[in-house]
Amino acid sequence: MIAVVIYALDLLTKTLVLRSLEGGPPLVIIPDLLQFRVIFNSGAAFSIGTGMTFVFTIVAAGVVIAILRTARKLRSLPWAITLGMLLGGALGNLTDRLLRYPAGFGRPAAGQLQGHVVDFIETFPGHFPVWNVADSMIVCGGILAVLLAWRGYQIDGTREVSGKNG
Repeated sequence: MIAVVIYALDLLTKTLVLRSLEGGPPLVIIPDLLQFRVIFNSGAAFSIGTGMTFVFTIVAAGVVIAILRTARKLRSLPWAITLGMLLGGALGNLTDRLLRYPAGFGRPAAGQLQGHVVDFIETFPGHFPVWNVADSMIVCGGILAVLLAWRGYQIDGTREVSGKNG
């Protein structure tokens, strides 16, 4: 359920921003802190790997498949939340890679699996990358996964406790 809500929120926000801001100046929400500005990112986070869109599309599809396979063993609410965040975010950006400019179905000349991710949230303009809802969920889900693993929480609901003496 979490993944569905995140995915829908990501698609909704991207659609609204594209309809209202694409091709226009940034919408300043809080000067020097937060603005909305549409960019099309062909790379990964922080625009790393620009031009490797095909690779990121394959990786995102692999992540989605891995999460869906892992979900069969899921018996932990914290891990369900974490995987829901990761899945919703991965699906949001994967949808962009499959369906958005310059690729997308019906545009074979541009090449399949070459779509650009819509990023629009810019914090500290000029000093920090532009991102979207899916990106934030992937980052937060990744942080939660590290914390859960560090604390010994397992996907099956058990908890591994490091060797403590009586």
